[in-house]
Amino acid sequence: MKHVIQVQNLTKRYGKLTAVDHINFEVERGEIFGFLGPNGAGKTTTLRMLTGIIQPDEGVANILGFNIQKEPLKAKQNIGVVPETSNAYVDLSAWQNMMLMSELYGIPRKKAEERAKSLLERLNLYHRKDDKVKGFSKGMKQRLILCMALVNDPILVFLDEPTSGLDVASRQLIREILQKFPDQGKTIFLTTHNMNEANHLCDRVAIINQGKIAAIDRPEKLKKTVKKLKSVEVSFDRTVDIQSLSEISHIKELKKKEINS
Repeated sequence: MKHVIQVQNLTKRYGKLTAVDHINFEVERGEIFGFLGPNGAGKTTTLRMLTGIIQPDEGVANILGFNIQKEPLKAKQNIGVVPETSNAYVDLSAWQNMMLMSELYGIPRKKAEERAKSLLERLNLYHRKDDKVKGFSKGMKQRLILCMALVNDPILVFLDEPTSGLDVASRQLIREILQKFPDQGKTIFLTTHNMNEANHLCDRVAIINQGKIAAIDRPEKLKKTVKKLKSVEVSFDRTVDIQSLSEISHIKELKKKEINS
């Protein structure tokens, strides 16, 4: 299977607001695919539709060959999800959270314990495995939910702003782990508002703004395109002819901003 995610005309509305507007893209097996955009652009809404948390109003999303709307259990069987906000049970220990997640996936106890130990060691949490999560820092919680998302050894991992608000050490550790995933046969769908993060981690990036995909390409190509595009805001002390300004060379688009007195 070449494409692990295939999206066609995916759309989500909340009342009069179109949060995601007929987007189309594909994610290839073994790549780190970035979904880049500002807050409110539609990143998290898209991720929630792809993982079956919410239903789209239009369009289709196929995950690992299964329609997420019609065959959600089959689609979710080999995916892992890391939400932006920790979903670990704070009154349980890190180890108990790992065992609980393993039980939900039906992983045999011995294999679950082996995977939990390996993952907690890789994310530098094994020494705190018996501590309740309520005493963890945000960085530790984020590392724990990454461990929880990987306990079923998923083929496809969804991450929603995985390093947002973390300390430098936690951010660097998570990035190092993610960069090794393609070598392990895993595919990553990563949402972020950080261009630097997308540039360092991702093979390809889709830029989304106001619910629409503006571009999809490799980070280096997108950066070259962005460098060529510049906007300038100019104010005048008298009325000017917009049409005459549009005739100036190198101007691609003009927008008039109304100022309320």
